[in-house]
Amino acid sequence: MVRTVVAETRQNPLNGRWTILASDRDARPHDEPPSTEPAPPSLPDGPDVVADCPFCGGHERRTPPEVARRGGGGADGPGWDVRVVPNRYPIVDGEEGIHEVVVLSPDHHRSFAQLTPEQAVGVLEMLQDRSRRHTAAGRRSVHVILNHGAAAGASLTHPHAQILAVDLPAPAVLEEVAHLATHGHCALCREIERLDGDTSLQIVGDDQSVAWCPWWSSTAYELLVAPRRHVARFEDAGAELAGVAATLRHGLARLDARLGDPPYNLFVHTRPTDVVDDFHWHIHVRPRLQVDAGFELGTGLGVDTLDPAVAADRLR
Repeated sequence: MVRTVVAETRQNPLNGRWTILASDRDARPHDEPPSTEPAPPSLPDGPDVVADCPFCGGHERRTPPEVARRGGGGADGPGWDVRVVPNRYPIVDGEEGIHEVVVLSPDHHRSFAQLTPEQAVGVLEMLQDRSRRHTAAGRRSVHVILNHGAAAGASLTHPHAQILAVDLPAPAVLEEVAHLATHGHCALCREIERLDGDTSLQIVGDDQSVAWCPWWSSTAYELLVAPRRHVARFEDAGAELAGVAATLRHGLARLDARLGDPPYNLFVHTRPTDVVDDFHWHIHVRPRLQVDAGFELGTGLGVDTLDPAVAADRLR
């Protein structure tokens, strides 16, 4: 018997792309169950060091010479809280751009969700400082990303972010630039205003920032994190950065608690330096629980197998 499925189409107001909400797709038969990341280990009382990891505290000489650090200690020695080194295998280099690795902490298993409030703020402040330096040096756009888990593209398990400063246009960001400020009012501000009236999609937030499962989510448990204050560039964020750090940390911790340390991609969208249109910087978090197949890749349409309202309720 063929099942009758009622799908719903939803449009992302930030970039104009469409998603098909097809909850029944999650019931498809599989030859093998989808792979999942192992649950995060309990954190030790002292520093967590893995012998062959170049990012662990005490292994500083195993990376290229550092370009920045936060915390104590001398260059390329222990004592740091956040550390920045050139990527040994860069996507871009030299005239093409700059590719850096930002190690979140000396502890091997301490993901962003497991950082202390002070550490989380310190990481965002370091990412912001490096972004400022690269834009001041004339780079057109700076991209902050964090790949968590092998299924999300992380080649090393020690939690780290990456910064890529390039002069190439980023189509995903330019799409949002073209849509965010339509009709004279920021689309992201409108979404945040709706969350205050209807909290069914909201996960966590405060008076400075908010995290929610967007109504137009293109994948299950997708999160959007944004400051309430309308600021075009991540580099220009002020006092609200601490609120964003706390909201992001809590949102990722909810994903961990619900899904058992899932793989995810995190990326910051900020206005490029050569763009004058209005914008509102924000952070996307996309768990890698689904595999984009031929339809998604061939059409550019997203297929979400979990209603975002249900996802938000589960995460709360």
